[in-house]
Amino acid sequence: MLPDGSTRSLGLSDVAARAGVSHQTVSRVVNGHPNVAPGTRERVQRAIAELGYRPNTAARALVTGSTRTIGLVTSHINQYGPAQTLLGLEKAARAAGYSLSVAILDDDSEVAMREAVDLFVGQSVDAVVALSTYGQAVDALRRFEAPVPLIAVQVGRDDARPTVWVDQEVGAALATRHLLDLGHRTVHHVTGPGDSLEARGRRVGWRRELEAAGAPVPEVLCGDWWPSSGFAAGRELAAMARAARGTADEVTAVFVANDQMALGVLNALCEEGLSVPGDISVVGFDDVPECAYYLPPLTTVRQDFAELGRRGVELVLARLRGEELEADPVLPELVVRASTAPARLMPRAV
Repeated sequence: MLPDGSTRSLGLSDVAARAGVSHQTVSRVVNGHPNVAPGTRERVQRAIAELGYRPNTAARALVTGSTRTIGLVTSHINQYGPAQTLLGLEKAARAAGYSLSVAILDDDSEVAMREAVDLFVGQSVDAVVALSTYGQAVDALRRFEAPVPLIAVQVGRDDARPTVWVDQEVGAALATRHLLDLGHRTVHHVTGPGDSLEARGRRVGWRRELEAAGAPVPEVLCGDWWPSSGFAAGRELAAMARAARGTADEVTAVFVANDQMALGVLNALCEEGLSVPGDISVVGFDDVPECAYYLPPLTTVRQDFAELGRRGVELVLARLRGEELEADPVLPELVVRASTAPARLMPRAV
Protein backbone atom coordinates (compact mmCIF):
# COMPACT_ATOMS: atom_id res chain seq x y z
CA MET A 1 0.00 0.00 0.00
CA LEU A 2 1.22 3.47 -0.88
CA PRO A 3 1.49 6.34 1.64
CA ASP A 4 -1.78 7.81 0.27
CA GLY A 5 -3.59 4.55 1.10
CA SER A 6 -4.00 3.34 -2.49
CA THR A 7 -2.99 -0.15 -3.61
CA ARG A 8 -1.86 0.62 -7.16
CA SER A 9 1.59 -0.52 -8.28
CA LEU A 10 4.54 1.63 -7.34
CA GLY A 11 6.11 3.63 -10.14
CA LEU A 12 9.10 5.86 -10.80
CA SER A 13 6.99 8.91 -10.00
CA ASP A 14 6.33 7.62 -6.49
CA VAL A 15 10.05 7.16 -5.85
CA ALA A 16 10.73 10.58 -7.40
CA ALA A 17 8.20 12.25 -5.08
CA ARG A 18 9.67 10.57 -2.01
CA ALA A 19 13.26 11.49 -3.00
CA GLY A 20 12.40 14.99 -4.22
CA VAL A 21 13.88 14.45 -7.69
CA SER A 22 12.57 14.02 -11.23
CA HIS A 23 11.42 10.64 -12.49
CA GLN A 24 14.21 10.86 -15.10
CA THR A 25 16.74 10.96 -12.27
CA VAL A 26 15.14 7.91 -10.67
CA SER A 27 15.30 6.14 -14.04
CA ARG A 28 19.01 6.92 -14.32
CA VAL A 29 19.66 5.51 -10.85
CA VAL A 30 17.60 2.37 -11.50
CA ASN A 31 19.41 1.76 -14.81
CA GLY A 32 22.86 2.34 -13.35
CA HIS A 33 23.60 5.51 -15.28
CA PRO A 34 26.93 6.98 -14.09
CA ASN A 35 25.93 10.66 -14.40
CA VAL A 36 24.14 10.98 -11.07
CA ALA A 37 25.59 12.86 -8.10
CA PRO A 38 26.46 10.51 -5.21
CA GLY A 39 24.17 12.34 -2.78
CA THR A 40 21.27 12.22 -5.20
CA ARG A 41 21.87 8.54 -5.94
CA GLU A 42 21.88 7.78 -2.21
CA ARG A 43 18.63 9.72 -1.69
CA VAL A 44 16.92 7.84 -4.53
CA GLN A 45 18.17 4.47 -3.28
CA ARG A 46 16.90 5.28 0.20
CA ALA A 47 13.47 6.15 -1.23
CA ILE A 48 13.45 2.89 -3.20
CA ALA A 49 14.21 0.95 -0.01
CA GLU A 50 11.62 2.81 2.04
CA LEU A 51 8.86 2.27 -0.52
CA GLY A 52 9.90 -1.28 -1.38
CA TYR A 53 9.93 -0.35 -5.07
CA ARG A 54 10.84 -3.13 -7.50
CA PRO A 55 11.58 -2.19 -11.12
CA ASN A 56 9.51 -3.90 -13.78
CA THR A 57 12.38 -5.62 -15.56
CA ALA A 58 10.25 -6.79 -18.48
CA ALA A 59 8.99 -3.26 -19.17
CA ARG A 60 12.45 -1.81 -18.72
CA ALA A 61 13.89 -4.31 -21.19
CA LEU A 62 11.29 -3.33 -23.78
CA VAL A 63 12.24 0.33 -23.42
CA THR A 64 16.01 0.05 -23.10
CA GLY A 65 16.68 -3.20 -24.96
CA SER A 66 18.65 -4.36 -21.91
CA THR A 67 17.74 -6.83 -19.16
CA ARG A 68 20.82 -5.75 -17.14
CA THR A 69 21.60 -9.43 -16.72
CA ILE A 70 24.89 -11.23 -17.38
CA GLY A 71 24.85 -14.97 -17.99
CA LEU A 72 27.64 -17.04 -16.41
CA VAL A 73 28.51 -20.48 -17.77
CA THR A 74 30.75 -22.50 -15.47
CA SER A 75 31.63 -25.97 -14.21
CA HIS A 76 33.70 -27.56 -11.41
CA ILE A 77 32.07 -25.13 -9.01
CA ASN A 78 32.91 -27.45 -6.10
CA GLN A 79 36.54 -26.35 -6.47
CA TYR A 80 37.84 -23.31 -4.62
CA GLY A 81 39.07 -21.23 -7.57
CA PRO A 82 35.92 -21.40 -9.73
CA ALA A 83 33.68 -20.87 -6.68
CA GLN A 84 35.58 -17.77 -5.55
CA THR A 85 35.70 -16.40 -9.09
CA LEU A 86 31.91 -16.78 -9.33
CA LEU A 87 31.52 -14.82 -6.08
CA GLY A 88 33.87 -12.12 -7.36
CA LEU A 89 31.90 -11.80 -10.60
CA GLU A 90 28.55 -11.67 -8.81
CA LYS A 91 29.73 -8.94 -6.43
CA ALA A 92 31.19 -6.86 -9.26
CA ALA A 93 28.08 -7.30 -11.42
CA ARG A 94 25.81 -6.24 -8.55
CA ALA A 95 27.97 -3.17 -7.91
CA ALA A 96 27.54 -2.23 -11.59
CA GLY A 97 23.76 -2.60 -11.40
CA TYR A 98 23.58 -6.02 -13.11
CA SER A 99 22.34 -9.39 -11.94
CA LEU A 100 24.17 -12.63 -12.63
CA SER A 101 22.33 -15.67 -13.99
CA VAL A 102 24.34 -18.88 -13.55
CA ALA A 103 24.41 -22.13 -15.55
CA ILE A 104 26.54 -24.87 -13.95
CA LEU A 105 27.53 -27.53 -16.48
CA ASP A 106 27.98 -31.22 -15.73
CA ASP A 107 30.71 -31.41 -18.36
CA ASP A 108 32.89 -29.07 -20.41
CA SER A 109 31.87 -30.35 -23.84
CA GLU A 110 31.21 -28.02 -26.74
CA VAL A 111 27.59 -29.21 -26.91
CA ALA A 112 26.99 -28.36 -23.24
CA MET A 113 28.67 -24.97 -23.57
CA ARG A 114 26.71 -24.09 -26.70
CA GLU A 115 23.38 -25.14 -25.16
CA ALA A 116 24.03 -22.96 -22.10
CA VAL A 117 25.00 -19.94 -24.19
CA ASP A 118 21.96 -20.43 -26.46
CA LEU A 119 19.71 -20.64 -23.38
CA PHE A 120 21.07 -17.34 -22.08
CA VAL A 121 20.68 -15.67 -25.46
CA GLY A 122 17.05 -16.85 -25.48
CA GLN A 123 16.63 -15.16 -22.09
CA SER A 124 17.91 -11.88 -23.60
CA VAL A 125 20.94 -11.52 -21.34
CA ASP A 126 23.17 -8.58 -22.23
CA ALA A 127 26.37 -10.64 -22.26
CA VAL A 128 27.74 -14.07 -21.38
CA VAL A 129 30.79 -14.84 -19.27
CA ALA A 130 32.34 -18.30 -19.63
CA LEU A 131 34.36 -19.43 -16.62
CA SER A 132 36.37 -22.58 -17.08
CA THR A 133 39.94 -23.62 -16.51
CA TYR A 134 39.82 -26.90 -18.42
CA GLY A 135 41.15 -27.31 -21.94
CA GLN A 136 38.07 -28.91 -23.51
CA ALA A 137 35.84 -25.98 -22.55
CA VAL A 138 38.39 -23.43 -23.75
CA ASP A 139 38.70 -25.17 -27.11
CA ALA A 140 34.90 -25.20 -27.38
CA LEU A 141 34.73 -21.45 -26.76
CA ARG A 142 37.08 -20.80 -29.65
CA ARG A 143 34.80 -22.61 -32.09
CA PHE A 144 31.61 -20.62 -31.80
CA GLU A 145 30.30 -17.08 -31.64
CA ALA A 146 27.30 -15.62 -29.83
CA PRO A 147 25.01 -12.72 -30.80
CA VAL A 148 25.93 -11.03 -27.49
CA PRO A 149 29.39 -10.24 -26.07
CA LEU A 150 31.06 -13.48 -24.91
CA ILE A 151 33.87 -13.05 -22.38
CA ALA A 152 36.22 -15.74 -21.07
CA VAL A 153 37.48 -15.66 -17.48
CA GLN A 154 40.45 -17.46 -15.92
CA VAL A 155 41.75 -19.26 -19.02
CA GLY A 156 44.87 -17.20 -19.84
CA ARG A 157 45.46 -14.87 -22.76
CA ASP A 158 43.44 -15.73 -25.86
CA ASP A 159 43.70 -13.76 -29.10
CA ALA A 160 40.36 -15.18 -30.26
CA ARG A 161 38.25 -13.81 -27.41
CA PRO A 162 38.21 -11.04 -24.76
CA THR A 163 39.70 -12.62 -21.64
CA VAL A 164 40.61 -11.86 -18.04
CA TRP A 165 42.82 -14.20 -16.06
CA VAL A 166 45.23 -14.72 -13.18
CA ASP A 167 48.83 -15.27 -14.30
CA GLN A 168 49.41 -18.78 -12.98
CA GLU A 169 52.99 -18.95 -14.26
CA VAL A 170 53.97 -15.86 -12.28
CA GLY A 171 52.43 -17.35 -9.12
CA ALA A 172 54.29 -20.64 -9.55
CA ALA A 173 57.54 -18.78 -10.21
CA LEU A 174 57.06 -16.80 -6.97
CA ALA A 175 56.63 -20.01 -4.99
CA THR A 176 59.62 -21.70 -6.61
CA ARG A 177 61.91 -18.68 -6.30
CA HIS A 178 61.00 -18.32 -2.61
CA LEU A 179 62.19 -21.88 -1.93
CA LEU A 180 65.35 -21.48 -4.02
CA ASP A 181 66.17 -18.24 -2.21
CA LEU A 182 65.95 -20.17 1.06
CA GLY A 183 68.86 -22.28 -0.16
CA HIS A 184 67.02 -25.39 -1.36
CA ARG A 185 68.95 -27.11 -4.14
CA THR A 186 65.77 -27.83 -6.09
CA VAL A 187 61.99 -27.84 -5.65
CA HIS A 188 59.74 -30.83 -6.19
CA HIS A 189 56.21 -30.29 -7.54
CA VAL A 190 52.81 -31.86 -6.96
CA THR A 191 50.74 -30.89 -10.00
CA GLY A 192 46.98 -30.72 -10.59
CA PRO A 193 44.97 -32.62 -13.25
CA GLY A 194 46.52 -32.82 -16.70
CA ASP A 195 43.53 -31.20 -18.44
CA SER A 196 43.49 -28.19 -16.10
CA LEU A 197 44.92 -25.02 -17.64
CA GLU A 198 45.67 -23.68 -14.16
CA ALA A 199 47.68 -26.80 -13.34
CA ARG A 200 49.56 -26.52 -16.64
CA GLY A 201 50.38 -22.86 -16.04
CA ARG A 202 51.69 -23.56 -12.54
CA ARG A 203 53.77 -26.46 -13.82
CA VAL A 204 55.26 -24.28 -16.58
CA GLY A 205 56.10 -21.49 -14.13
CA TRP A 206 57.75 -23.93 -11.72
CA ARG A 207 59.84 -25.55 -14.45
CA ARG A 208 60.95 -22.26 -16.00
CA GLU A 209 62.06 -20.86 -12.65
CA LEU A 210 64.13 -23.95 -11.92
CA GLU A 211 65.70 -23.86 -15.38
CA ALA A 212 66.46 -20.14 -15.08
CA ALA A 213 68.26 -20.84 -11.79
CA GLY A 214 70.18 -23.78 -13.24
CA ALA A 215 68.53 -26.08 -10.68
CA PRO A 216 67.65 -29.74 -11.35
CA VAL A 217 64.07 -30.32 -12.56
CA PRO A 218 62.58 -33.35 -10.72
CA GLU A 219 59.79 -35.52 -12.10
CA VAL A 220 56.40 -34.14 -11.10
CA LEU A 221 54.05 -35.95 -8.76
CA CYS A 222 50.47 -36.04 -10.06
CA GLY A 223 47.41 -34.97 -8.10
CA ASP A 224 43.75 -34.13 -8.73
CA TRP A 225 43.29 -30.96 -6.56
CA TRP A 226 41.93 -32.91 -3.55
CA PRO A 227 43.67 -33.67 -0.22
CA SER A 228 43.68 -37.44 -0.77
CA SER A 229 45.91 -37.10 -3.84
CA GLY A 230 48.16 -34.74 -1.89
CA PHE A 231 48.40 -37.32 0.87
CA ALA A 232 49.48 -39.97 -1.67
CA ALA A 233 52.07 -37.56 -3.11
CA GLY A 234 53.31 -36.77 0.39
CA ARG A 235 53.86 -40.48 1.10
CA GLU A 236 55.84 -40.72 -2.13
CA LEU A 237 57.88 -37.64 -1.22
CA ALA A 238 58.66 -39.13 2.18
CA ALA A 239 59.91 -42.34 0.54
CA MET A 240 62.08 -40.30 -1.84
CA ALA A 241 63.44 -38.26 1.07
CA ARG A 242 64.41 -41.39 3.01
CA ALA A 243 66.08 -42.94 -0.03
CA ALA A 244 68.12 -39.77 -0.77
CA ARG A 245 69.01 -38.90 2.83
CA GLY A 246 72.62 -37.79 3.23
CA THR A 247 73.16 -37.40 -0.54
CA ALA A 248 73.22 -34.40 -2.86
CA ASP A 249 69.74 -35.39 -4.07
CA GLU A 250 68.00 -34.84 -0.73
CA VAL A 251 64.33 -33.84 -0.92
CA THR A 252 63.97 -30.60 1.06
CA ALA A 253 61.30 -28.52 -0.69
CA VAL A 254 58.02 -29.01 -2.54
CA PHE A 255 55.64 -26.65 -4.34
CA VAL A 256 52.09 -28.05 -4.30
CA ALA A 257 49.67 -26.79 -6.97
CA ASN A 258 46.86 -25.97 -4.53
CA ASP A 259 46.27 -25.67 -0.80
CA GLN A 260 43.92 -28.65 -0.51
CA MET A 261 46.58 -31.01 -1.86
CA ALA A 262 49.15 -29.26 0.33
CA LEU A 263 47.03 -30.20 3.36
CA GLY A 264 47.30 -33.84 2.31
CA VAL A 265 51.06 -33.48 1.83
CA LEU A 266 51.48 -31.97 5.32
CA ASN A 267 49.53 -34.82 6.91
CA ALA A 268 51.45 -37.52 5.03
CA LEU A 269 54.85 -36.04 5.93
CA CYS A 270 53.78 -35.85 9.58
CA GLU A 271 52.65 -39.48 9.57
CA GLU A 272 55.96 -40.47 8.00
CA GLY A 273 57.85 -38.77 10.83
CA LEU A 274 59.16 -35.83 8.80
CA SER A 275 59.11 -32.27 10.08
CA VAL A 276 57.72 -29.30 8.12
CA PRO A 277 59.69 -27.13 7.57
CA GLY A 278 62.57 -28.81 9.45
CA ASP A 279 62.96 -31.63 6.94
CA ILE A 280 60.86 -30.42 4.00
CA SER A 281 59.51 -26.93 3.24
CA VAL A 282 56.04 -26.82 1.65
CA VAL A 283 54.36 -24.09 -0.44
CA GLY A 284 50.75 -24.21 -1.67
CA PHE A 285 48.62 -22.12 -4.03
CA ASP A 286 45.32 -20.17 -3.62
CA ASP A 287 45.47 -19.02 0.02
CA VAL A 288 42.24 -20.69 1.13
CA PRO A 289 41.04 -19.24 4.47
CA GLU A 290 41.87 -22.45 6.34
CA CYS A 291 45.53 -22.63 5.33
CA ALA A 292 46.53 -19.98 7.89
CA TYR A 293 45.45 -22.60 10.47
CA TYR A 294 47.16 -25.65 8.97
CA LEU A 295 49.90 -27.19 11.12
CA PRO A 296 52.20 -25.49 10.40
CA PRO A 297 50.47 -22.47 8.80
CA LEU A 298 50.99 -22.74 5.05
CA THR A 299 53.14 -20.51 2.87
CA THR A 300 51.09 -20.09 -0.30
CA VAL A 301 50.31 -17.97 -3.36
CA ARG A 302 47.24 -15.75 -3.10
CA GLN A 303 44.91 -15.10 -6.04
CA ASP A 304 42.76 -11.94 -5.96
CA PHE A 305 39.40 -13.32 -7.06
CA ALA A 306 37.58 -10.08 -6.25
CA GLU A 307 39.85 -8.21 -8.65
CA LEU A 308 39.39 -10.92 -11.27
CA GLY A 309 35.61 -10.50 -11.00
CA ARG A 310 35.88 -6.72 -11.18
CA ARG A 311 37.98 -6.88 -14.33
CA GLY A 312 35.64 -9.44 -15.87
CA VAL A 313 32.62 -7.19 -15.40
CA GLU A 314 34.64 -4.16 -16.53
CA LEU A 315 35.44 -6.02 -19.76
CA VAL A 316 31.76 -6.95 -20.22
CA LEU A 317 30.67 -3.32 -19.80
CA ALA A 318 33.34 -2.12 -22.23
CA ARG A 319 32.09 -4.59 -24.85
CA LEU A 320 28.50 -3.49 -24.32
CA ARG A 321 29.63 0.09 -25.00
CA GLY A 322 31.33 -1.08 -28.19
CA GLU A 323 34.80 -0.42 -26.78
CA GLU A 324 37.92 -2.53 -27.13
CA LEU A 325 39.60 -3.14 -23.78
CA GLU A 326 42.89 -4.99 -23.43
CA ALA A 327 42.85 -6.57 -19.98
CA ASP A 328 46.13 -7.16 -18.14
CA PRO A 329 46.45 -10.36 -16.10
CA VAL A 330 45.77 -10.28 -12.38
CA LEU A 331 49.09 -10.90 -10.64
CA PRO A 332 49.16 -13.24 -7.63
CA GLU A 333 51.24 -12.62 -4.51
CA LEU A 334 53.29 -14.81 -2.19
CA VAL A 335 52.10 -15.13 1.42
CA VAL A 336 54.91 -16.41 3.65
CA ARG A 337 54.01 -18.42 6.74
CA ALA A 338 55.68 -21.07 8.88
CA SER A 339 55.75 -24.03 6.44
CA THR A 340 58.95 -22.82 4.74
CA ALA A 341 62.44 -22.29 6.18
CA PRO A 342 66.09 -22.17 5.04
CA ALA A 343 67.46 -25.48 3.82
CA ARG A 344 69.63 -27.44 6.19
CA LEU A 345 73.21 -27.76 5.04
CA MET A 346 73.71 -31.37 3.97
CA PRO A 347 77.06 -33.15 3.80
CA ARG A 348 77.95 -34.08 0.25
CA ALA A 349 78.21 -37.77 -0.58
CA VAL A 350 81.78 -39.00 -1.16
